[in-house]
Amino acid sequence: MEAYTDFAKVYDEFMDETPYHDWAAYISRLISGYGISAPYANKGAATTKGEEEPETEYEDAEDSVEDTEELLLQEKNLVVELGCGTGSFTEEMAKLGFDMIGIDNSGDMLGIARNKMEKAGLDIMYLEQDMCELDLFCTAGTIVSVCDSINYLIEDEQIRKAFTKVNNYLYPGGLFLFDFNTLHKYRDVIGNVTIAENREDCSFIWENFFDVDTNINEYDLTLFVKKGAGTDKASADASEELFERSIETHLQRGYTLDEMKAFVEQAGMTFITAIDADTHEEPTEDSERIYVLAREHGKDMN
Repeated sequence: MEAYTDFAKVYDEFMDETPYHDWAAYISRLISGYGISAPYANKGAATTKGEEEPETEYEDAEDSVEDTEELLLQEKNLVVELGCGTGSFTEEMAKLGFDMIGIDNSGDMLGIARNKMEKAGLDIMYLEQDMCELDLFCTAGTIVSVCDSINYLIEDEQIRKAFTKVNNYLYPGGLFLFDFNTLHKYRDVIGNVTIAENREDCSFIWENFFDVDTNINEYDLTLFVKKGAGTDKASADASEELFERSIETHLQRGYTLDEMKAFVEQAGMTFITAIDADTHEEPTEDSERIYVLAREHGKDMN
């Protein structure tokens, strides 16, 4: 079965302890320190026009210039998330004031993200796309990817293609910020294990296999979901004590920081820095998840 279909229904329940809010707060600080995007709260001074001036014969031309500048500013302040899933991190960034677009290749996950957005009263655009085929209508000042989405790119050419697309759609000087699980985490920490967890409405068995020859991590996820789980109570099935079983297979690849640096540079971007995602210090051989910050390169700033 394709990944993130049935799993989408209960993804948020199993990820309920994920610190999305803390991630967003920290990444917001990184964007402020290294990037060019700003949240809504900081846009006012830049986008508010000055006091009204007397009309002149050049008024139309001036308005046109102002409109163009406004559009460019909107692109500069736009943040795009790749692999947004059910939109939990996307929403946290939107609550911090960022203009967000969420992109994922799972329609099931995006359906849940849109429902959550409407209930929260937020304004987020969600697009169903493969990050290797990224196709935006404009550039973006910041492109982010968290929660090891990049690890789902298991071939060198996939990463090069996705990163090249990122560089293409970044605003001049824009920031690409992503995390990835390291080879050390898959090989030495997770390894070949079986994990099981039981909840009231769902349970799962996670069988993990790591291939030392390819650095590919495979986990077979067996789900048992109570009928009606993930839906409105009013529409729950009458046979609510019945559980449906499904199996999904997920493939991810472990990478080293040196490999990621090379992919960034091969895509035409400039590597800025790397940060251990847990300690927020310089990465070490024991780092399990790493943030990489890179900058757009190649576009004319004028």
